[in-house]
Amino acid sequence: MDWQGQKLVEQLMQILLVSFAVVAFLTGYMLGSFRTMLLTYAGGVVFTALVTIPNWPVYNRNPLNWLDPSVVEKYPKPLPATTGSKKKSTKK
Repeated sequence: MDWQGQKLVEQLMQILLVSFAVVAFLTGYMLGSFRTMLLTYAGGVVFTALVTIPNWPVYNRNPLNWLDPSVVEKYPKPLPATTGSKKKSTKK
């Protein structure tokens, strides 16, 4: 899954969960049944999980292009940062 796919999944998850919460509340309120409300929301959570958890091809439309190992060997590796110089504190 690429970065744009992760963003899309996050947005879909939030929209679907809030939508199902509203629908479940209204259904439970209209029918006067707490059990119906919970079952409606649970169905929404399962549906949301089926839409967002698997790595569907629609979430991988912009794959990352990794460097070929032969290209990487041509460039020097970055040097680690040095932390040897400490500032001396001067007292007045």
